Amino acid sequence: MTPRKGEKVRVCKGMEDLALTHPQAAGVDVHSAVHFVAVPVESVPDGFVNLDEQLPKGVRKFGANTGDLEAIGAWLKDCGVKTVAMESTGVYWIPLFELLASQGFEVILVDPRQTKHAPGRPKTDVLDCQWIQRLHSYGLLAGSFRPADEIVVWRGYQRQREMLIRYAAQHVQHMQKALEEMNVKLTEVVSDIVGQTGMKIIKDIVAGQRDPQKLAKHRNEKCKATEAEIASALYGNWRAEHLFALEQGLELYEFHHRQVGACDERIEACLRGFADKSGGAPLPPKARGPQTRARNAVVFGARALLFRMAGVDLTVIEGINETTALVILSEIGTDLSRFPSEKNFVSWLGLCPNHRGSAGKIFRRGVRRGANRAAKALRMAGQGCYKAKNALGAFYRRIQARSGGAKAVVATARKIAERVYRLLKYGQEYVRQAEQAYEASYQARLVKGLAHKAESLGYKLMPIEMN
Repeated sequence: MTPRKGEKVRVCKGMEDLALTHPQAAGVDVHSAVHFVAVPVESVPDGFVNLDEQLPKGVRKFGANTGDLEAIGAWLKDCGVKTVAMESTGVYWIPLFELLASQGFEVILVDPRQTKHAPGRPKTDVLDCQWIQRLHSYGLLAGSFRPADEIVVWRGYQRQREMLIRYAAQHVQHMQKALEEMNVKLTEVVSDIVGQTGMKIIKDIVAGQRDPQKLAKHRNEKCKATEAEIASALYGNWRAEHLFALEQGLELYEFHHRQVGACDERIEACLRGFADKSGGAPLPPKARGPQTRARNAVVFGARALLFRMAGVDLTVIEGINETTALVILSEIGTDLSRFPSEKNFVSWLGLCPNHRGSAGKIFRRGVRRGANRAAKALRMAGQGCYKAKNALGAFYRRIQARSGGAKAVVATARKIAERVYRLLKYGQEYVRQAEQAYEASYQARLVKGLAHKAESLGYKLMPIEMN
């Protein structure tokens, strides 16, 4: 691609042939029922006879049971293999990855986009594992980021918790449907049917209460609708099948939230088991802002425990609360040594533009697709800066006015990700920038650019006195 004006052209330092960087490498093609393992042909022990005569030398077919996985590890040791590469196929790779890592192998998990089959070659399982082994032996594969094992355990509980919250949200919709089918217009007079007022009314209906006046007595003082308006909306036909659906929806909603509570206990135990990196420093004061507790937030003091295990408080960053900090740290951990710079970190998150072009023309521009949970949490944090009276809020609104809301969310999420990286990597004290300071700084940069452009055209930019 033709470089832009002022952009340095990167030139390869050497054009020598590819060197064999991992001579004792193996490649694994992972499936649900079988695994194909390829090792260097010269590493196969003398006298070994493959039971499957159709497979080439250096390739073996194994099952996927625990005994078969142990056999894979024993076979790799017999062949002198030191490092193994495998594709991230669903969740089928996890048992094999963990077993080989526990046996001392250097295992790398590879994005399938890196191991796309060479064009024109037939696509078979045998060729796939040989292709992975060959690419890995020449050092052409980059391993996916995977945090420390203790973080992986915590991450499992955190992801289970998020799944249960999604399940509970589905049953909120079931209750809404049952109410509408009975022509009970609770959703029209209460902003949230699983809030204080809504839950008390639904539980009373399930218990057998049908009098709208008595049901409306559960109105919370913060409700915008009056008690008379709520009572007017609670006249329904009370058909038995709809009441049954409402009862089951309520039971399932409460069941999943009890399961969420069990996950919270496991998460709290994990956080208390981490080493103390705070050095005995006191917890920084909480940033000013709305102090309302979200419904799905954890019930224990997560902020103090996160500060203890990370040594820094991520909630001082604009847009990040306890729930967001839990998701981010459970996905990336506290060791960011795998990312040499914040640009590498942002690229892994998929929050930077992915330019595709040639001959000086950009054919496609957009962020990389992916299901990165940390990036999703950062996007939610960026979206929350829409009305914020701080520097990130002013940045969001400026980008939104210029490029639209979608790009503003990604750009703000990137800003937050850069702050997270610097805070975790260097541990520097974070200072929030006020909205007025950001606007003044932006205006100064804008004036400087206009003055430079005017000077290049032979003019001089002069301020005018305002009356």
